Amino acid sequence: MHNWFQCKVKYERNAEDGSIAKVSESYLVDALSFTEAEERINDEMKPYISGDFLVSDIKRARISELFEDEAGDKWYRSKVFFISLDEEKGVEKKTAATMFAQANTLKEAVELIDKGMKTSLSDYEIASVTETNVMDVFKYHKD
Repeated sequence: MHNWFQCKVKYERNAEDGSIAKVSESYLVDALSFTEAEERINDEMKPYISGDFLVSDIKRARISELFEDEAGDKWYRSKVFFISLDEEKGVEKKTAATMFAQANTLKEAVELIDKGMKTSLSDYEIASVTETNVMDVFKYHKD
C-alpha cells in the first residue's frame, strides 16, 4: 500500500527571455509520513534545481491506484466509483476512489484506466477525469 503526499516546491529559474521567473510545481511522493515526504522531495529535487528551493506545502493525497505510461507527459486525476449491490436494501452502492493516470491526452488517460481496471472483479464507472498540475511522481525505492 502506497502513502502518497502532494508536495509543492517553489524556486526560481531562468525563463526563455532570459529573465528570472518564480515557479511553483507539484509532485507526488510515496512516503510513510510528512517528515519522510519532505526529506524525499528535497533529495529528489536537488539534482534538478540549481540554487535554493522551498517545499512550501505538503498534503496527503488519497490515491488508491496509479497507472503509468512512460510515453505520457501529463498526470490525470480520475474519480472512479466501484459499484456493489446492497442486498438488504436492494439498491446499488457506489464507493468512490481516486486514481492517477499518466498519459498525453484525456482519451489516453481513460483508456489507461480502463485497461488497468480489466483485472478488477468489481463493476466500476469512471465519473470524472481531469488534468492535474503534477509534474512528476516519485515512488518509494530501496537504496
